[in-house]
Amino acid sequence: MSALLDVRGLVKEFPPRRRREPPVRAADGVDVALEPGQIYGLVGESGSGKTTVARCVLGLERPSGGSIVYDGLDLASRDRDVVRRARREMQLVFQQPAAALDPRMTLRQLVAEPLRTHKLARGAELAARVEQLVGEVGLSPALLDRYPHELSGGQCQRVVIARALSTGPRLLVLDEPTSALDVVVQAQILNLLLALRDERGLTFLLISHDLGVIGHLSDRIGVMYVGRLVEEGPSSDLLAAPRHPYTRALLGSRRGRGSASLDAAPPLLGETPPPWAAPAGCRFHPRCPLREQLGRPAICEQEQPSLTGSEHRAACHFQEQT
Repeated sequence: MSALLDVRGLVKEFPPRRRREPPVRAADGVDVALEPGQIYGLVGESGSGKTTVARCVLGLERPSGGSIVYDGLDLASRDRDVVRRARREMQLVFQQPAAALDPRMTLRQLVAEPLRTHKLARGAELAARVEQLVGEVGLSPALLDRYPHELSGGQCQRVVIARALSTGPRLLVLDEPTSALDVVVQAQILNLLLALRDERGLTFLLISHDLGVIGHLSDRIGVMYVGRLVEEGPSSDLLAAPRHPYTRALLGSRRGRGSASLDAAPPLLGETPPPWAAPAGCRFHPRCPLREQLGRPAICEQEQPSLTGSEHRAACHFQEQT
């Protein structure tokens, strides 16, 4: 099956913090491929580059290198028809639902706005489509004339999902879709997303810090560290037998403390470096417990490992010893 979204060698550089410094590489040679109907979880700490990848996919940032192909369409194309179709078929579900909604607009106006923008419906058809979308995400039509501040966090997130669905997308990019919600509402939103995926045949690119969310939803998982993909593979394989020391440490931290958060400090050496101070060689080597066990081999500091393997890949010189 051909990929619906195929990202190859994606590089995104930002201007340096100071003059005479090199550009900051927030994403460095990232490969991600999503088949139709698949949920791909991209996981990493703050500053790992996962949101940068998502923004490049959606056209909110222009890549500095590499390619992004959606359903055979090169998203670097300047053809307006190509860009318009891709933007209609790829939609974003925001991390902070209340902040994503215009406080001056009612729920009815918010859901109708994308339909008007893309000229997909008007008049009685528009009103019917709005009610259908609101019902599809589990909201009552009685809420249609309310403003965002009159809704709960979970209701606001359902409005955001309804807006994303309004254009009939094939790919949803979910940027921390449950991080602002309490645990009970998180479960409700996750179940809703799974139901919508099955009903509509959607494909998801899921961005999260939360290993619990990633493991529950994803078919495949990519783990990012300081701008690079360090491990990638089927969800069941990666969670059961991680091959990269970073992934192992994260999973060990989660199991040991009952926490699924990647921002909870794992039992590792030092701190995560910022993208503008990424170490030479393997970017994880200053914090790597496996390198310490092996007597600090020089190759870890000198050569950047590439992702190796077939279905389950890892970027570690000594992955067979993890």
